[in-house]
This record gives sequence, structure tokens and C-alpha cells, in this order.
Amino acid sequence: MELLEAHDRAMEEFDRRVHLVRSDQWQLPTPCTEWTVRDLVNHLVSEQLWAPLLLRGATVEEVGNRFDGDQLGDDPVGTWQRAARKARDAFERPDALDDEVEVSFGTIPATDYGWQMTMDLTVHAWDLARAIGDDDTLDAELAEAVYAVMRPEVSKWQGSGIFAAPVRVPDDADPQTRLIALVGRDPRGGVD
Repeated sequence: MELLEAHDRAMEEFDRRVHLVRSDQWQLPTPCTEWTVRDLVNHLVSEQLWAPLLLRGATVEEVGNRFDGDQLGDDPVGTWQRAARKARDAFERPDALDDEVEVSFGTIPATDYGWQMTMDLTVHAWDLARAIGDDDTLDAELAEAVYAVMRPEVSKWQGSGIFAAPVRVPDDADPQTRLIALVGRDPRGGVD
């Protein structure tokens, strides 16, 4: 699966769950132990707001802290939709993936950044589904593609606080289970 198709499917997975969040669910805990549903969606909104700037060559310093804090306001779903559209447009811009992007740990190819964003959307779609009691089944091709691309990268992030240590799963586990376990979530467990 190509990056833009994977990114689009990941965006759809997360978007579908955001639209299912009821008003009484925004403060529920998620598998991301420090975050509520609102915190999780806010994190993804912030990431989407960063994307257009980084893909146009802005540095982390130039972006600064403008997307820190609550971005959701009184319209979490609408805010998500607007931020997601801006990010999607930025990734679809001609030649957007031909350059490099500065991220918090250095400069990387824009395609690597795209896969990181795709992974985050995919894994957090699962987190959000778990938190709100939705079906947590992810697009199988998407899970397989994200797992294949990100598996070699995760060891570089261990100890950085980005993800918990991988959870052991059977060797014959399906791609979704392997992906979720790779980033430190127990595919069999619930929300703490």
C-alpha cells in the first residue's frame, strides 16, 4: 500500500471514531494512560495542525508552542474535521513528499513523517475505539502496511516516552494485533 492511500485510510479510521464520541464520553480514559478521549483527540488535532507548516518547510522552532494546550474548544468534532482536511491537503500537495521535514528529533524525509502520522492515526483510532466502546477492528490492509513500515523503526524510539515497550503476542498473530502490541498496547486488555 502506498503512503497516501494508507494515510487516507488511517484518517478515515480515526475520523469515524471521532464522529461516534458522545457528549458524555469526552472525559473517559483511553489506553494512552495519561489521556482522556478529549486529550487524545486534541493530540491528533494538534498533529494535523503542525503538518501543513512542516510540509512547507517550517522548523519546529518557527512553529513553537502555537498548538499547545486545548485546540478543541466547544466544537471538538468540527475542529478535528478542519484540522484533518488541512493536513490531508498538505500531504496531497504536489511534491510535498519529495522534501525533508524537521521534527522534534531531527530532519527526516517527508515520507517518513507521513508514515509516522499514518501510524499515529491508525493506533489512536484503535485507542479511541477502545475508550468509547466501539468496534476496534482496523482496516486489515492498513494495519499490515503500517506494521511492515514501522516495525523496523520502533526500536529507535524505545525509551523516548513515545510508546511503551512492545507487548509479546503469538508469532501467528494478525497484523492489527502485532501493530497494537508493537506500540505497547495489550490487544487483549481494556482501558485502565
